[in-house]
Amino acid sequence: MQQSAKHPKSPDAAVLQAVERALAELRRGASVVLHDRTGQGALVQAAEQTTAGGLAALAALTGTEPLLLLTARRAQALGLPGAGPLIASGGVMALALEAQQVESIRTLADPTVPQDAALQPRQVVSAPAGLDVAAVELTKLARLLPAALLAPLVGQPVQSPVAWADARDLMAVSAANVAEYRFAAARGLAPVASAAVPLAGAEHARIIAFRPDDGGMEHLAIVVGEPKPDAAVLLRLHSECFTGDLLGSLRCDCGDQLRGAIQAMAEAGAGIVLYLMQEGRGIGLVNKLRAYTLQDLGSDTLDANEQLGFDADERVYLPAAQMLHHLGFRKVRLLTNNPQKVAALSRFGIAVEERVGHSFPANGHNEFYLATKATRFGHLF
Repeated sequence: MQQSAKHPKSPDAAVLQAVERALAELRRGASVVLHDRTGQGALVQAAEQTTAGGLAALAALTGTEPLLLLTARRAQALGLPGAGPLIASGGVMALALEAQQVESIRTLADPTVPQDAALQPRQVVSAPAGLDVAAVELTKLARLLPAALLAPLVGQPVQSPVAWADARDLMAVSAANVAEYRFAAARGLAPVASAAVPLAGAEHARIIAFRPDDGGMEHLAIVVGEPKPDAAVLLRLHSECFTGDLLGSLRCDCGDQLRGAIQAMAEAGAGIVLYLMQEGRGIGLVNKLRAYTLQDLGSDTLDANEQLGFDADERVYLPAAQMLHHLGFRKVRLLTNNPQKVAALSRFGIAVEERVGHSFPANGHNEFYLATKATRFGHLF
């Protein structure tokens, strides 16, 4: 299923194309071949999308029983032994499936489905090193639950994993490309459209859309007034929040922060909001709704993300730094309560000359959420 390009592609463009195609396959429930530089290969499916037929196909194609890969965070939530050291090393846990039903896979991967109290402990087994982490990373990039089914390619003489995939009309992607994807997408960001968009409280504003080379996920710059590149611009890094920004959800303070930032910039005369497409601290809208379900059962926002198998915060800020470089800004006054944003921008070559506090009163529904941001995420209110 590999396609030869009519024109030479840049290394980043090749990475983006290969990974995006693999993500599309996983999201529709299909399998992809994952391989590394040593010739190791495996057939991978997203656990969330698997069916009984898909599970059987994995075994039939490879002649091996699939393994279920879970993040160390999810393994810890399930009480599986050995999860702690894996969290520290960034590894994942592989479980033997044998003849397990699809329902058991979903129970292990998704804490929001009814949990089977009689579910037997799973045997922890070895998985192909490097491919296991890359397989789970693919499911994260696809905005699915971070759990994958992996069937190693064994006893396949002569053919490379890529040739094996081609012979069966399957997509193949390398673990190296998966690891490089987030960086390649950020490096490839470029402005593709700009328009004046008068806003309530900031009529002199324009929106600039940035898109990576592969035509993938866009990020937006909301420019208020005429900020001067030689001065430290008032900046807000705002991760999209469909529920808070658009619907006015009271579960969070995102809508208040977005509108408050625009108002503060209008009052200051100029500023920039970088609107980053990384909903739910980077886990995606569907997974954020799952996290809300867990919060309604008593978890806080950090624990809910970790029970789903994610890290507490999956966001990356290299795209923001790249957008600022394109816009010609190197110095900022950052409108945030989150010290991690200050550190991230500094790592990527943006001088944060001042952190400007940016908090709003609780509304009767988000007190626990705001308290969690302060006590567990280290936000400064």
